[in-house]
Amino acid sequence: MESGPDTAAFLLAQLGHRAAALFAEQMATVELTPPHAGILRAIGAQPGLSQQSLSTQLSLLPSRVVSYVDDLEDRGYVERRRNPDDRRLHALYLSTDGKKILRRIGELARRHDELMTAGLDAAQRDTLRELLQTLADHHELTPHVHPGFRNLGRAGSVKPAG
Repeated sequence: MESGPDTAAFLLAQLGHRAAALFAEQMATVELTPPHAGILRAIGAQPGLSQQSLSTQLSLLPSRVVSYVDDLEDRGYVERRRNPDDRRLHALYLSTDGKKILRRIGELARRHDELMTAGLDAAQRDTLRELLQTLADHHELTPHVHPGFRNLGRAGSVKPAG
């Protein structure tokens, strides 16, 4: 086997794994998991979202959405309210504490971004983000949704803490 420089795909996988592990460590400081953070972010971006819509948006099994939302509701971060247009559905909202923890998650995410791009100057960081966005668009990745949601609750995947 030829021993040359690592491929871009390998480096992306290596950095992606590192980024995921470090982000999980950041979330653990507030006793949450990355999926908790993603769900809080989605609800914060679209107050009144139904559990069914959240499941579709995140490509997350509906039973997993219920489990995560139950946990976030128990922690006082999410409120379920009856949807006035369809009483069979629950509309999801962040509580006051949920809005506070989402701001904290934002601070941790910014710190995480700085850590992952340390060693680059501002122009390099902008170029890297633009190049990565171009690749994400080309691969038709859903904006703001981590593809790992698809695997939650399936065989061999990690269950939420709590």
